Amino acid sequence: MNPPSSKLFSSPVGGYRRLDSFTLATIVQIETWRFCQDFLDLRNDPKGRWFDQMTQAARSGRANLIEGSENAATAKETELRLLGVARASLAELLGDYEMWLAFSNRLPWTKDEAAGALSVVLDPMPRGDDIVRDSAVHARTQRAKFARWLDDPDPCVRANCLLVLVRRAMQVLQNQIRSLGESFAKTGGLRERMTAVRLEERARQRTESTPEDVPLCPKCGKPMRKRKKRDTGEAFWGCSAYSEGCRGTRPIP
Repeated sequence: MNPPSSKLFSSPVGGYRRLDSFTLATIVQIETWRFCQDFLDLRNDPKGRWFDQMTQAARSGRANLIEGSENAATAKETELRLLGVARASLAELLGDYEMWLAFSNRLPWTKDEAAGALSVVLDPMPRGDDIVRDSAVHARTQRAKFARWLDDPDPCVRANCLLVLVRRAMQVLQNQIRSLGESFAKTGGLRERMTAVRLEERARQRTESTPEDVPLCPKCGKPMRKRKKRDTGEAFWGCSAYSEGCRGTRPIP
């Protein structure tokens, strides 16, 4: 049997590399860098601010997803907050691509025009012995599914494809945040697990040190203690978890 303390850090960490959100965020970061290198110059971005803002927003989307996942075991609240930051950064990038299209006097794709990129299904990442290399290879193979748009010489086609990819990453992140929120509501974070583990250990210690003739509480199963009624002085068995809210009692024969 695992010791109670093993439950404290039972939440998985570092599994983000297998998530579609991470794969999409990786593609978005790489392709945003390429887009900015290819299409931003002194003519349309003389001070380099657009380049910096777009590449930093793309990086923040991916980096905060990683940091949030690595905090999963010890700070569920931090994980949720950082995933929210990741999504907000991608929303900022979304606005930049929309402004690029407006600056170029072009419009975002209609739903019919975006259908091809929207319908691309991502493959699950194969399981191997080198997850860092495997995730890099996986990102390349999934990027290839969007190559017809991402390699198009027309910057507006590439911008529109990246709009689709950013929206998809944001939607997956939103689903991830919702799922984590529901899980947190049920099981709590580290503080709640620490409290549960401590209570479990205290109950175990009480049980091990309790004589065989001491009954267990009919309500919660914890050892009972001899108590006396204040008004009559009559002895009875009362639950040892009275301070924790249990009101189980037994008569003393």
